[in-house]
Amino acid sequence: MDETRFWLIRHALVEENARAMLYGTMDVPLCPETLVAQVPMYQSLAARLPQPATWVVTPLSRTVLTAEALFRAGYPTQTLTVEPDLIEQNLGDWQGLAHAHLPPKLSLPAHTFWPLGGEEVPPGGESMANVIARVGVALEKLVALHQGKDIVIVSHGGAIRAAVAHALAVPADTALHLSVQNISLTRLERHPAAWRVISVNEVCG
Repeated sequence: MDETRFWLIRHALVEENARAMLYGTMDVPLCPETLVAQVPMYQSLAARLPQPATWVVTPLSRTVLTAEALFRAGYPTQTLTVEPDLIEQNLGDWQGLAHAHLPPKLSLPAHTFWPLGGEEVPPGGESMANVIARVGVALEKLVALHQGKDIVIVSHGGAIRAAVAHALAVPADTALHLSVQNISLTRLERHPAAWRVISVNEVCG
């Protein structure tokens, strides 16, 4: 087959205190209770994923720990390749702010489904448009390295939105209309002439 197949998984739910803030690229822990309660979901997803496949994670521990949970759930243990450009949106100085204390001085209107517009650049951070650009470069690099193969990527909600936006060539504000659940599967294909979106936010189990 000529197409390169991407299987993108959003990491497991983070712990309660982290969910109350804009954590971005902060290395926050996972919710231990949810990891236990959702074992059947991990088993179903592990059985859904292709074998063999190249496995890619980001530098943040929540993606590595999610991959390891999938291995415990039945997928054969794999070597994990770390790709920094698939990390979550860097919210700069606004990381760690509680949702109740969102930045009061935005240069652009907030998005309906996200505290920031797609072109808003937080101080010391990056916009969603920036994320789409870097994730797109990372995906094309993986295509060049693993053309015609299956690639499983454990990443983040923002990065997966960016991957879909890259595949569809849509702007950042459009990408922010996508809801990406934890432990959901998004499937993309890179054909020689174009990208194809197979599924978004597929929930197993």
